[in-house]
Amino acid sequence: MSLEIERKFLVADPAVLMGLQGERLVQAYIAATGRATVRVRIAGGQAWLTLKGATRGISRRELEYPIPVADAELCLAELCADGIVSKTRYRIPHAGHVWEVDVFDGANVGLVLAEIELSSDDERFERPLWLGAEVSGDPRYFNSQLAERPFGSW
Repeated sequence: MSLEIERKFLVADPAVLMGLQGERLVQAYIAATGRATVRVRIAGGQAWLTLKGATRGISRRELEYPIPVADAELCLAELCADGIVSKTRYRIPHAGHVWEVDVFDGANVGLVLAEIELSSDDERFERPLWLGAEVSGDPRYFNSQLAERPFGSW
């Protein structure tokens, strides 16, 4: 079973994305409880079903399975709760890590988040100059919460 360890930050200077090529992602949730979430995502002509356990600190269990895009589209249309999260993801290498920067649109327009995946809870990393405040512990920034209560409604 896979363990996801990530920290999440606001982006203070989105100009860092100028000239970079991003990837479009669309996702929604079949279920989101305090114990687990079940997500469907389409990106780059591929699709996945992802199960995530409850967050403990900055880590949680994660299982991800490729599924046919047609099945994912069916899930988005018929099985997912209201609240599709759409965004463009950019990958920025920095000091031995790759930062994933998500520029949200739709109901979450205006939100730009950066995530870094780590190999342990206490792994050290260098913060890029464009990084803003850390929001890892704020559940409002979880994608499952952004689907339910979008950034534009805060």
